[in-house]
Amino acid sequence: MAIRQVSVFVENRKGALADPLRVLSEAGIGLRALSIADTSDFGILRIITDDNTKAAFVLSEHGYVCSVTDVVAACADDKPGGLADLLTTLSEQGVDVEYVYAFVAKTGNHAWVVMRVNDNTEAERILRESNITLVSEADIAAV
Repeated sequence: MAIRQVSVFVENRKGALADPLRVLSEAGIGLRALSIADTSDFGILRIITDDNTKAAFVLSEHGYVCSVTDVVAACADDKPGGLADLLTTLSEQGVDVEYVYAFVAKTGNHAWVVMRVNDNTEAERILRESNITLVSEADIAAV
């Protein structure tokens, strides 16, 4: 049940972040989650949208270098230690987490956590066995 994430290379200059977001807006694509990591020259914009396939296509058509990556999304309890507990569950079973970002969903007392891990299938199995709810692309699109 991995979900797709779109990664976009963005020049690190004033106003550059708004440009790809405007392209998505004009295409009627809604953002659900966003993370950006930057260096002195460029940034990597990671986004989850209500239509990731269309987002990648539209951005490519506008000249952006982008890629689509499978990531895992799960519900962490929205309380102190909730994310630490979830990450410990994976770590104790040998799953490496490369990066994480989270956003609060409109589904109660949960934060939705997006994780890039070394083994999506194994991470999903561990999370299910630990009674941690996985989040699907349909769940995210419905927010």
